[in-house]
Amino acid sequence: MVTALRWGVIGTGRIARTFASDLTFIDDGTIVAVGSRTLSAAQRFAAEFGIDAAHGSYEELVEDPSVEAVYVATPHPMHYANARHALEAGKPVLVEKAFTMTVDEAVDLVAIARRRGLFLMEAMWTRFLPHIEALREIVSSGELGEIVEVIADHGKWFEKDPTSRLFAPELGGSAMLDLGVYPVSFASMILGTPARVVAMVTPAFSGVDATASAVLGYDTGAQAIVTCTSSARSATRASVVGTKGRVEIEGDFYAPSSLVIIPRLGDPRRMDFVTRGRGLQYQASHVASLITAGRTESDVMPLDESIAIMGTMRRIIES
Repeated sequence: MVTALRWGVIGTGRIARTFASDLTFIDDGTIVAVGSRTLSAAQRFAAEFGIDAAHGSYEELVEDPSVEAVYVATPHPMHYANARHALEAGKPVLVEKAFTMTVDEAVDLVAIARRRGLFLMEAMWTRFLPHIEALREIVSSGELGEIVEVIADHGKWFEKDPTSRLFAPELGGSAMLDLGVYPVSFASMILGTPARVVAMVTPAFSGVDATASAVLGYDTGAQAIVTCTSSARSATRASVVGTKGRVEIEGDFYAPSSLVIIPRLGDPRRMDFVTRGRGLQYQASHVASLITAGRTESDVMPLDESIAIMGTMRRIIES
């Protein structure tokens, strides 16, 4: 029989709701407690998803003895404090992306987890989707040849609301941290950490970055072109281009999608995948399997890479 990992969720927003909904598709994870800044919000969330315990503070959530692992689903300015508290309470942690607000925060969280021998991972759920797993296999097989270029963009339109978290500097507002993390992480997954960054950033009315584009250069000679914007709905496509062929991801590349493999010589072929829900259950199962095996770090979303991604995004924002 499969033993379900008992999750405690910090936060009751959109991504927490998606996580709770997608966990209904698996047997190796279940939510046993939820914590919010207000008890009423936690109780509403618990009632909606059939969760036993509702806590009116994040502190109570991480100290709940029934919780085996903590999922941090608060806005990213709160990630560091929430994840650190959970680690200090002795709990393994899955923390939403962007991992933290700064590189220093990311370094500190990783140091705490490693010192205490606890599992920690950035919740870049895209990496665990079936089409992305297939993409990694295609790239590693050599079918595309030497990788020359990676292209990825993520743009959404948001109303210019000064009270919105996306535009508020004090709340960590940033198109790069909210949206750009997907294409930057995608490029990192294929090519690693860039040696050079050339970027252009356009600020929003509030001063935070609204549109950012960057060319990332690698010592292999490969380049990645990554873009994001909070001002328009872009194609949100991605492709990996090699000397022998390329792969194009249809639709929103970061969500459940299909692949088209286009060889330099020969006919294209399409790969379709069936995914239930939004797909966050795949990362939850990955975490459960690692924690059960006594591992403290993922080889699919390594901690040192999360730190490096924070550094790349910071270099883009500060350009």
